[in-house]
Amino acid sequence: MKILITGIHGFVGSNLVSALKINHTIYGLDIISPEKDGVIKTFSWDDAEAKKFSLLPSIDTIIHLAAKAHDTKNKSEAQAYFDINLGLTQKIFDYFLQSKVRKFIFFSSVKAAADSVEGDILIEEVVPKPVGPYGESKIAAEKYIQSQEWKDKEVYILRPCMIHGPGNRGNLNLLYYVVAKGIPWPLGAFENRRSFTSIDNLSFVVGQIIEKNIDSGIYNMADDETLSTSELIELIAASRNRKPVIWKMNKAFINRIAQIGTVCKLPLNTERLRKLTENYVVSNLKMKEALGIDRLPVDVRTGIKRTLETF
Repeated sequence: MKILITGIHGFVGSNLVSALKINHTIYGLDIISPEKDGVIKTFSWDDAEAKKFSLLPSIDTIIHLAAKAHDTKNKSEAQAYFDINLGLTQKIFDYFLQSKVRKFIFFSSVKAAADSVEGDILIEEVVPKPVGPYGESKIAAEKYIQSQEWKDKEVYILRPCMIHGPGNRGNLNLLYYVVAKGIPWPLGAFENRRSFTSIDNLSFVVGQIIEKNIDSGIYNMADDETLSTSELIELIAASRNRKPVIWKMNKAFINRIAQIGTVCKLPLNTERLRKLTENYVVSNLKMKEALGIDRLPVDVRTGIKRTLETF
């Protein structure tokens, strides 16, 4: 297949190129357009838009990754999310509709569906309740796609939870360096379960969507198993040949400290404590049923270990 990947120079794009270049012809579309191993040519958004995408070659599938990532420090202007996450999606999807491209794969996020999971597990049928401009801009992009009509084409909206793998620069890195410095984890008394997405599993799923006839729709993306934060810390410590330093401090005491932190604007407040200790379990059953498989290729512990080896 001939595939166009937007945001090809990012973490996910680079890993998808590595996985797909063996069997497919890859083109890129990004804000910068240097040469990239495995990519025939990368076009810039400015050039593509100026010529109304007429310079793009004949392709079979578009994978739309280009996005403004979630700013965990909340310093980004809200409009910037909508300009990129919604605006670029509208432009490339409009091109898809009037072109002969057969498949469109849009990378959304579980944050478009829910900032916090209500109940035991997040499924695709949940009524979306995004919180903040990142999730809100992603659900706006989803709604735009769903509001359009496409005949004899296939459209997929993927909602991955936290993606990890070589080149990952997200929260997993931050936790890794905290553990590497021997800083104790004081929240060991809080038992939580969280879903993750290995880039290897993600690449496998994308490859299957490209090569098979799968029903259009919204699909969550997550590894089969979950991990607690304490288990994740244990894996990080093991990758450094160290013993994990996990303190099981009294929950009531920690909650009180967090309440004081909210009033005094300290680093640990009630909202941050909730984020650090809450469950966020994502169902991948719909995707596996669509692919006709019982399990994804990589289990969560193997995937995390592979990621940590690259840090």
